[in-house]
Amino acid sequence: MAHVFRNLVVAVALLASGTVCLSQEKAKPPVPSIYPVTWQLKFEYGKPARVVVNVPGRSAPQAYWYLPFSVTNTTNRERMYFPVFELVTEEGTIIRSDKSVPTAVIKEIRKEQGNRFLQPLIQAAGEFRLGEDETKYSAAVWAEPDLRMGHFSILVSGLSGESARVKNAKGEDVLLRKTLQLNFFVRGDEVYPGEDEVNENALLWIMR
Repeated sequence: MAHVFRNLVVAVALLASGTVCLSQEKAKPPVPSIYPVTWQLKFEYGKPARVVVNVPGRSAPQAYWYLPFSVTNTTNRERMYFPVFELVTEEGTIIRSDKSVPTAVIKEIRKEQGNRFLQPLIQAAGEFRLGEDETKYSAAVWAEPDLRMGHFSILVSGLSGESARVKNAKGEDVLLRKTLQLNFFVRGDEVYPGEDEVNENALLWIMR
């Protein structure tokens, strides 16, 4: 089941970028190089977690999922860092992170992670200096899409300079970028959301 879902995520990602159509069924999508062929940032992450927060202006606590991470510029020069995190649900819906996330949510995540250096994703973007001392700590955040998460993936782009040009269904040039796909599975159901263990499946790199 897990490998079927991973294949679905790749297909959804390619369809979303307009690079696949029925007339191209036999064409193989580009695959990233096994070894980095251009600059690539050092990316480390923790397991996704659920947090419930009392948000000002809301009558009831709100549930969010987040992916804590750190990123370090270990390349040969300063870079511009513009991270994009997208959650792909079991049904194939793609949700971009950090849409109207209240400050209270970031504060609660910072407390849960015990990391006072953790900053909102938008603040982590921008000029990225070299070295371990310049490591950025952040978290990608989503309003809970479903009480029953099941299989889901998180697509992370902005970590590598590798890219490839392909033709889309209209014959137009489309630029694909090396993207990290993280795959997870939560057993259990919606009776006790957030209490079941988050299991990680194999990650992979795709062009998207």
